[in-house]
Amino acid sequence: MNTELFGVIVTFLLTILLAFPLGKYIARVFKGEKTFTDFMAPLERIIFRFSGIDPRKKMNWKEFLKAMLTINMLWLVYAFLLLLFQGNLPMNPDGNPGQTPDLAFNTAISFLVNCNLQHYSGESGVTYLTQTFVLMFLQFVSAATGIAALIGVFNGLKERTTNSLGNFWNIFTKTITRILLPLCVIVALILAFNGTPASYDGKDSIVTLQGDSMQVSRGPAAAFIAIKHLGTNGGGYFGTNSAHPLENPNYFTNMVELIAQVIIPVALIFALGFYINRKKFAYVIFGIMTVGMLCLLIPAMNGEMNGNPAIAKMGVAQATGAMEGKEVRFGPASSAYWSIVTTIISTGSVNSMHDSSMPLSGMMQMLGMMINAFYGGCGVGVLNYLIYLIIAVFIAGLMVGRTPEFMGHKVEAREVKIAAFVTLFSAFLLKAGTAVAAYLLASHAGQDWAAKPENWLNNPGFHGFSEMLYEFTSANANNGSGFEGLGDNNIFWNISTGFVLLLSRFIPIIGPVAIIGLLANKKYIPASGGTLRTDSLTFGGVTFAVIIIINALSYFPALALGPLAEYFSMR
Repeated sequence: MNTELFGVIVTFLLTILLAFPLGKYIARVFKGEKTFTDFMAPLERIIFRFSGIDPRKKMNWKEFLKAMLTINMLWLVYAFLLLLFQGNLPMNPDGNPGQTPDLAFNTAISFLVNCNLQHYSGESGVTYLTQTFVLMFLQFVSAATGIAALIGVFNGLKERTTNSLGNFWNIFTKTITRILLPLCVIVALILAFNGTPASYDGKDSIVTLQGDSMQVSRGPAAAFIAIKHLGTNGGGYFGTNSAHPLENPNYFTNMVELIAQVIIPVALIFALGFYINRKKFAYVIFGIMTVGMLCLLIPAMNGEMNGNPAIAKMGVAQATGAMEGKEVRFGPASSAYWSIVTTIISTGSVNSMHDSSMPLSGMMQMLGMMINAFYGGCGVGVLNYLIYLIIAVFIAGLMVGRTPEFMGHKVEAREVKIAAFVTLFSAFLLKAGTAVAAYLLASHAGQDWAAKPENWLNNPGFHGFSEMLYEFTSANANNGSGFEGLGDNNIFWNISTGFVLLLSRFIPIIGPVAIIGLLANKKYIPASGGTLRTDSLTFGGVTFAVIIIINALSYFPALALGPLAEYFSMR
């Protein structure tokens, strides 16, 4: 077997082996059972007492969402102000300036919503203060927000009839103290011992092997990179993200970072089964998500390992595959694997440049973000899958002539309308944003506020359209990766993607929480001979078909104008 391929298989299997016990542990934490992290309880009580929070108070779905949205609004204001004035604040040994208002607006929103779409370079765009107390802080709380929303949904599914989704503050705090912090300590130590910087020293002067003198940025990178992956955030401490030799020094750290970004999303699927005592239901979801992931991964790996057909037509051998934009220490197989998992789980970190991917690989990356439910980000992946599941329940109910039911509760017009709105609104944001950008580019509306659209793209034609499509796809999926041939640090892209980021983060969270809150408050209907089993492989297949059909109808025309057209033009 190809050693590169073997490395990918080992990485994935290790992820699953570690995710299963982690899922069981997560379920125990939120069930209130004894765990080895109970020593954090005194710290949690101090936090609750200082904040004036009663962690035992139950919340209905409206109170749950109110708590989540209000605290996120405060974090947004806090982040925006510090980024704006970071040049005048301490912990800035390299003298980096404050961000412009539009860039601070985009950056604050991006990290708040777990996207980390970076229109700046990490070494020069932020300071040690904002890297640590704004960006790293937001990476913790944004991941905890998504997981807390999912646990609230678990609480609604667990009980036959209930008006409570638990206490947001209690779930949120335990997510940080008992899950994210312990895992981050482990990953950060591994990275630090492999050469990733973990200090607050300024730039270091070195002499390269060629005899050139240069300045190398340093800082508290190890801790930042740990939560960037474990929280499915993805923001790079350095400008080139995990392609940077200090951010991802070797193949071992590459495996660690790959496992770190996938482990919690997969563990949460298993946690669902343990928490609501429906293990088979969780296994079916895991199976469907894994099949979906493989449908995207196999074409991407095949394309990257076989190389560029246009070069092959010239008679040039490509024994190493498509190596443009990739690091030799990782190779095309691991780079392709990273590019797919980072897009399906909305991490958005990169160990190669996606702009250099083969056209079909780029399309698979975009499809992963468009679907946004194959594993998905921390908490939100299962929430997005739930939207598809509700639509599948509705369609299957119509097919068999019964009132649709889910977990013993009737799925009625309100729930279906919410699910349909979330699905359609997401597609609208993505395609409308791309359409506006394409119109401005085509009309050469070079107003100062648009920073001359004709200068946005380094690549004309199909690939240039793909760059704009990818940017809005990434923003809409709260992913953060990009086709970096696009010049995006200007008022148009900062403001437009900023609004897409906000809407596409919170509407897909509000929707599932509202649906489960409404369903859980209804009378429980015991299962009967005619009840549609949602834990069967047949229903899993129906859900998978719904996912494929909805996304094909929504996005095929846009993909045909970009990556598909580029693919056929190369042949």
